[in-house]
Order: sequence, then structure tokens, then C-alpha cells
Amino acid sequence: MHFSAPLKSNSKKIMLLGSGELGKEVAIEAQRLGIEVVAVDRYANAPAHQVAHKYYVVDMQNSNAILEIIRAEKPDFILPEIEAISIDALFKAEEEGFNVIPNAEAVNKTMNRKNIRTFAAEDLGLLTSPYHFVSTFEDMKSAAIDVGFPCVIKPVMSSSGHGQSIARSEDDLQNSWDISKEARGDASELIVEGFVNFDYEITLLTVKNDTQTIFCEPIGHIQRDGDYVFSWQPMQMSEIALQKSQDMAKKITDGLGGRGLFGVELFIAGDEVYFSEVSPRPHDTGLVTLITQSQSEFALHVRAVLGLPLDFTFYGDGASAAFKSEKYSHAPVVDVDDSCFSANSYVRVFSKPESHVGRRMAVALVFDEQEKALKKAEELIKGIKDV
Repeated sequence: MHFSAPLKSNSKKIMLLGSGELGKEVAIEAQRLGIEVVAVDRYANAPAHQVAHKYYVVDMQNSNAILEIIRAEKPDFILPEIEAISIDALFKAEEEGFNVIPNAEAVNKTMNRKNIRTFAAEDLGLLTSPYHFVSTFEDMKSAAIDVGFPCVIKPVMSSSGHGQSIARSEDDLQNSWDISKEARGDASELIVEGFVNFDYEITLLTVKNDTQTIFCEPIGHIQRDGDYVFSWQPMQMSEIALQKSQDMAKKITDGLGGRGLFGVELFIAGDEVYFSEVSPRPHDTGLVTLITQSQSEFALHVRAVLGLPLDFTFYGDGASAAFKSEKYSHAPVVDVDDSCFSANSYVRVFSKPESHVGRRMAVALVFDEQEKALKKAEELIKGIKDV
């Protein structure tokens, strides 16, 4: 492959639609190969804006505004990095010959829990929890009684756990209904899922180019309020469960098509595997790969997009812990204790221009035996504070 310099007439160019901390890492990896990066988001000075060659601020739901930027910049590849985005813009861009990663229909399916669940369960026959889609409180109540308590209630369109809750009895349903309206996206329709009695859940990073599919070591993680808090790699699991997980991940990503990295979320109960969700982009739990692999999930995503070989070395066990702000600030300062930086640990600060309660502002990374790494990551987070 030929590599050129950015900001030239012959530059190879990617456009990030969504410019958070994950997009920032993608931008850095692309620039290491001389790729010109254009970052787009709804607010100024987003993390990827700070490292891109060019950036734009636009309403991400405004199809015409996004298309105007795409037509002006003419990127070789368009990488949607968030779910709250105009899908119409992606379909129209694809019709005009632009290369959407992995493709517009895959983004359409995965950004909407109704689309991806019916595709996985009904079209592909993957094992999932029981579920219903509802749009009224009474329908939600009937669905919850049908699937049983506890049950998980989520907007069909949201991200990072926003609007998601667990109802443990009928008494919790009104609160779940109210929480669902906090979604990032359209909260007019909800999915009510039966609770899978799983032993643990994993993210299986699955990477595809036109000739091969590879898997990273499975990532275990802990979520709170539907959002990632801790992750570690590898998650110890049986060979049977691992093989079933890889088979399921390949089936769903083959079904979606295209190239790139996919974060496939799965529930594991003994040797049984249940499909949960899939993101056609780097996954927040995969931040741990910044310290465990020779090619992080972000580097692998860029390689897959460009059609490069996907080989990498897994260095060994590691863990990550997310630091979330505890206050609002329009000029946030993250105070990191010197102890967070050692021979086998460090912190990545995301440099977000504003903080609010619960917003992810940094991540601590540790390279060590699994239990030690996770314990140390938990300790390091205590050394990070809002100022």
C-alpha cells in the first residue's frame, strides 16, 4: 500500500463522525500511517478534535449538515464513532459512492436495539434472552410480567447505558419508565429483556478485512448503570464457551458485512453463550488493549479499514478502570496521583472540555497478572480526582 502525507491533493483521508476518547485513539493511529483525519462532533474541542488535521462542529442528527461536510471533504473512509447520528446521511453518502465503515446498513442495524436484536435472533438464529418491544407504560408492564423479574429495560436507541435500568419487581416499573426518557437518542420505543442468569459477560473484539477475521483475547468487564467501569483481558473461560463465542461473533459480523473492528458483547452461562449487542467500532471496554496488545483495538480498526494485515502480539494480562467525574465544570481539571505512573501502569486523560457527574474523563491501565492488575486498577482510580 502507498502511504502519503496529509493535507495534500493525494492524501488518503478518513472522517470520524463522533470525536470522543475512542475516536481520538483512532485518529492517532491513523496519523501514524500518514492518514489525514477529519473529526466531526456536536460540540467544540471534543477529544478527537484536539488531534485531527481538521474538525467540524455540527448537529449530528442533521442529515444535510453532515452530507455537506462529507461532500466538501471527500473522505476515502467514513467512520461512524457514535450511535446518535443521522443514518439517512450515511445511506445517502453511500449512494453517492462514499465508503462507510463497515457499511450504512450495519450501522443502521446496530444503532437500534430493535433492528439488531431481531436480526440476530430471528434472521441469524442466535441465542438471546427473551424480549419484547414496547412504546407505552402498560405494554411495558405486560412485557415485564411476561419475561419475568428481574428484567432489563432499555431505549431501543441510546448509548453508554443512558436510559437503561433493571426492574426487580412491578414496583420498579415507573422508575424504569422515567429513567428510559434519559436516553441519548429516541426513547419512544423500549426493549424489555428477560434477565439471563449468566456467570459473566464479555466483549469479544472481532476484526475483519476483506480476507480474514481475527479475534482478540476475550475481555471481561463490570458495568454500572449500563456503562463500563472496569475491564480486564483475558477473561478466563472454557474452551467450549470461547469457541461458541467466536462462532457467534463471526456469524453476526459476517451477517453485518464490511470491514473494521466490532465489539461483540456476549453473556456466558457455563458453556452456553447468549448474544447481547454489537458495536461496529472500537469498544470502551477495549481500552485495556492499549496496554495488553502490540496493536490496540484502535490500531486494528485502522488496519482493517485500510485492508492491511491484522496480525498482532498479545503481551499478557492487563486491566483498565474508568475515572468518572463527580461534578460539573466548564474547565475541568483531572488530578492524577504520581503513583498512577509506574513501570506497569499509566493513565490516559481524555481532555474533554466539560465535565458532569458520571462523565468518563480518564482511564487507568495496568499490565500485570489478571487479579493483581484489576486490583491495582481499582486502587489507581482512587488516586484520580476532580479539582
